Amino acid sequence: MKKAKKIRLAVFDIDGTIFRSALFFELFHALVNRGIFPKKAEKEIEKYYLPWFHRTGEFNRYRDEVIQLYTKYIKGKKKTDIDAIAKEIISTQKNKVYRFTRDLIHRLKKEGYYTIAISGSLDDIVRMFCKQFNFDASFGSHAEVKEGIFTGKDIDFTSLYNKDSLLRAFVKEENMLVDWQNSVGVGDTEGDICFLEMVGRPIAFNPNKKLAQHAKKKKWTIIVERKDTIYELKHFTFK
Repeated sequence: MKKAKKIRLAVFDIDGTIFRSALFFELFHALVNRGIFPKKAEKEIEKYYLPWFHRTGEFNRYRDEVIQLYTKYIKGKKKTDIDAIAKEIISTQKNKVYRFTRDLIHRLKKEGYYTIAISGSLDDIVRMFCKQFNFDASFGSHAEVKEGIFTGKDIDFTSLYNKDSLLRAFVKEENMLVDWQNSVGVGDTEGDICFLEMVGRPIAFNPNKKLAQHAKKKKWTIIVERKDTIYELKHFTFK
């Protein structure tokens, strides 16, 4: 009896890995600018954004504060209003991507890889963004909606904090026979380590310090894209 062919996965983070920003942040700021979220929300986040922007504070602190404020202000808002702004963001910013990951996705799809995107951004805007790359599956954070209104409750951030468990659950649910050794993973922060550890071909792309340190120790491929040049780092030190 012929053995079933194993599937090679290509798993990508989105924010900072494919998209040259964060879908979640772009959506948050657009909601403020359009008056769906109050103006004070910008002031509330500014004290966390500026330290990160000036490289004196941590990105994760800024990110977590945006998440808390989003959770706070999304309650009672119409899903149709949020979706309309998300569509506009994708329409105007869909090409704001890195060349390395953009080209890698296209190449791996041609080679027969099953492509998956996992992002901490909200699932609706993630799906919109992923259409242009024809991902086979995509996952984002999920916010509860009842009768077309966001409840502000039960927001599931598994796709941000537990990407490995989400990936395992999906593979099990789909009854996939995966060739993990020849599968590819691409991420940019330490939050992606959990799923990068699962594949035989992990790539740390434009990594932050924690991911870069881990990748160097594990001898993973480290790629940096700067302006119009793409580098593969072999020997480097931390300061």
